[in-house]
Formats: sequence, C-alpha cells, structure tokens
Amino acid sequence: MRVLRGRADTVEEDRAVTRALAGDVEASGEPVVRAWTPHRQVAFGRRDARSDGYDRAREAAGERGFPTHERDVGGRAVAYTGNTVAFVRVEPVADFRRGTDERYDRAVAEVRDALGSLGVEAREGEPPEAFCPGAHSLSTDAGKVVGIAQRVRQGSAAVAGIVIVRDHEEIADVLDPVYGALGVPFDPTSVGSVAASGGPADPTRVARAVESALVGDRDATVERVR
Repeated sequence: MRVLRGRADTVEEDRAVTRALAGDVEASGEPVVRAWTPHRQVAFGRRDARSDGYDRAREAAGERGFPTHERDVGGRAVAYTGNTVAFVRVEPVADFRRGTDERYDRAVAEVRDALGSLGVEAREGEPPEAFCPGAHSLSTDAGKVVGIAQRVRQGSAAVAGIVIVRDHEEIADVLDPVYGALGVPFDPTSVGSVAASGGPADPTRVARAVESALVGDRDATVERVR
C-alpha cells in the first residue's frame, strides 16, 4: 500500500494530488492512503454551488480570511484552518455497485479506533444541525469531530473525511454565516474537536494516528508529495 504524506504548495496543486489518486490506483491496482493538513480554506460542495446564496456564502468566508474553493463531490461546506486533518483511502474495486456500506463501516470503525488511541472516545452519529451533515460521522460530548464521505468510480472507491483537531470555535465562526447564506440549518455549538474532547491539539500526531488505522496491518511504502 502507498502512503502519501505532506501537501503541495498551493490549494489547487494539492487538490490535483488527491484527484490523481483514483487514476493511479486504477492503473496499478495498489491502494493508497493519505492523511494531511490541507491549506486554510472553505471547500464548498456541488449543491452549495447551485444555491442562490453561494456568492454571499463565499463573501462571508473571504471576510473571515478563508479562501474558497469548490470540491468535486457532494456534501456541504467544510472549513480547514491549516490545522484540520483530511484523509482519504483509495482502493481498486471490481464492481462499483458493491461494497459501499462495508467501506463506510470499516472506515468509521478505523477512525474511531484512531481517536481512541489518542484518548478520545468517539461515537457514531452527529448532533442536530451539524456541519456537512451525513450518516457517517463521529462525535463526542464536545460536538461533531469527524465527517466521512465516499466516491465510487468504475475501477476505484475513495473513502475520505475530515478530522477537526482544534480551532473548533474559528470553524464555527466561519461556517455560521456561510450556512446562513446557503439556507442550510447549522448550530455553531455542534462543532467539536479532538482537543476539546481531551485529545492532542497536534495535527501531525492526529494525522499519523488516522493514517496508521487506515493502513492497518498492510505493508506500506511512504512517499512525500512533490
């Protein structure tokens, strides 16, 4: 299994690194894991971009010092402060119509174990009116900490997500007006973090724990983003 560490110099270059992973996996048949800290940004989903309030939402993010970008998948807006961990595991699939639930269940369990290794007891689910609402999330008493999504193509499946390590108040502060402009219910107090849940505030430590859980007992070859 390939393990990719680090990030590219710009947001667009970094996004290109992640976009290329599916093609790499389909060509080689070798799965890949990446856990890293994306650049500071608010990333909007496709539904956000079709909203009448999209331009106002982008303005609200920019006023708070968050560049904006549109990601290739669905879901709602997520905020990265530079200390937020993103992760993805891309694996080859023989039949894109099968295995979706199993991949979700496996990833949720693995990330929960990773948080447990950091002293954070997380449970599946999320508070009402959480950011990027979805059925595959992890929360603590402090709020939602992890969101997980999946994208499947003809020859590969990518399970990806976000872990809020710290800066939960800053994330809530920017997402509140963003979601307001989009007309999506959002409760700022629903945003939690690893640090607020008693875990470490070090994003590198969190990224390595998530990476280790996603790799499991498979042999891994570590590469750096160029």
